[in-house]
Amino acid sequence: MLLSLVLVLAACSGKPEASSVQGNEEGNPVSGGILEVAYPANPATLDPHLTTNQATRDVSRNIYEQLLTLNKNYEVIPQLAESYEVSEDGKTYTFYLRQGVLFHNGKEMKAEDVVASMEKWLATSTQGQANLKGAAFSKIDDYTVQLTLEAPSLIGSYILADTAPFPGIMPKEVIDAAGPEGVKEFIGTGPYKLEEWKTDQYVHLAKFADYAPQETESSGLGGKKNAYLDEIYFRYVTDESTRVAGIMTGEYDAAFGIPFDNAEQIESTDGVSNYFSEGGIVTYVFNKKAGPFADQKLRQAFNLALNYDEALTAAYSDSRFYKLDSSLALPSQTDWYSKAGAEQYNVNDIEKAKQLVAESSYSGEEVVILTTRDYPEQYNLAVVAQEVLKSIGVNAKLDVYDWPTVQERRTDENNFDLFAVSFATRATIHQYPFLESGADYPGWTNSPEIDELLAQIQVAPSIEAAKPLVDELNRKNWEYLPIIKLGNIQNLIAVRDNVKGFDDLVGPILWNVWIDE
Repeated sequence: MLLSLVLVLAACSGKPEASSVQGNEEGNPVSGGILEVAYPANPATLDPHLTTNQATRDVSRNIYEQLLTLNKNYEVIPQLAESYEVSEDGKTYTFYLRQGVLFHNGKEMKAEDVVASMEKWLATSTQGQANLKGAAFSKIDDYTVQLTLEAPSLIGSYILADTAPFPGIMPKEVIDAAGPEGVKEFIGTGPYKLEEWKTDQYVHLAKFADYAPQETESSGLGGKKNAYLDEIYFRYVTDESTRVAGIMTGEYDAAFGIPFDNAEQIESTDGVSNYFSEGGIVTYVFNKKAGPFADQKLRQAFNLALNYDEALTAAYSDSRFYKLDSSLALPSQTDWYSKAGAEQYNVNDIEKAKQLVAESSYSGEEVVILTTRDYPEQYNLAVVAQEVLKSIGVNAKLDVYDWPTVQERRTDENNFDLFAVSFATRATIHQYPFLESGADYPGWTNSPEIDELLAQIQVAPSIEAAKPLVDELNRKNWEYLPIIKLGNIQNLIAVRDNVKGFDDLVGPILWNVWIDE
């Protein structure tokens, strides 16, 4: 999934009058006001079960909630579940629901709503189908739901807490009325409810007066959610310069999809600041099914020759926008982070790389680097790859298309040998499509050793027991090289200084936000 967002028609709409909001003398939050968000892409749907699209995720997480969610360290915590327990054999999850939680239509959330919602999500979620084998939800009583699996799954709770497509809980009658294109009403239990959605212009959310917050400390996507704002408008503004101008003049309170080139301009403007959030990982993906990189030694040669700092600087221009890191997980993902295999990261040994090229089956054929100018970071990484390959005696050419054509061409192993792409952060490393053999992801990994490690992690009795396996998986990743992970990238968001409490975890967190006028 690319970090860049698909652009749609620009929005033109007057800004409504905000109610007056003042922080008290201690600077504590006070309710009221309207948050104006400039956003680059209109969502195709507000049904969170159907898509991994960021535009859907970022709006709908305010409307819907899940049984489980992720804290700031990407650890699983209860949300609509008061608590949950897993059977000794790891095949049965029992969720004890919070009582008194209301949907936006005034109905109390109960087990029948959860079962209907989870069944709908399972029917459409590839992640659920892949990682929750034989999953079945059932009602035990009005406030107890059970999930049974064919096989134990250590990562089952992480899949249920994932951010996209996330299993938002909806009223059963809304699920029953849903068609192939998703639900027709967008009703959840979240701190904000949908007031109006005007396609290609805006989504208008309003505070849900009867929202039932948790009492636990706010952390990441969980804990206490305070709906301080009266209203939130997601304004769909496709033109980058319009978003930048709007945040600088105060027309918008937050602006997404800000080009890195504008970071200095934002920072030097009174009343607005840059906000950097974790944006995922950036990689080179090898075609391991056909062509020169089917030879592991040639993949290793390219990795040895690559200067990671130079590649990331070429793509992102400034070290503020990326961080060097060898792990498949982010440092904040404490359950999955591992530095094992780091000795193979950023080695930059040209002579040793040339030796591996000589030992490989490479015989002078042209390596095809598939890329697009639609996303400059991808194109710049492709240029770097071409130069690195030439430096070790490998012929390489760029094959440049628009982004839709790149997506189409990379499905055929005869069309390319390498491409650069970024992946959004996932709840577990199992969810990256480039790891597992048999996954229909361009690159076509085929490593029984990686498959076995993924399977062993999934049936491990605890995270602690899985840690050595996660270490070994990272080592094997750097040996086999299904991809080269270059580093962790940042998203740039511009936020007005009077917007307080703004946070981000795989997308913006707008509850607990307040405006100090």
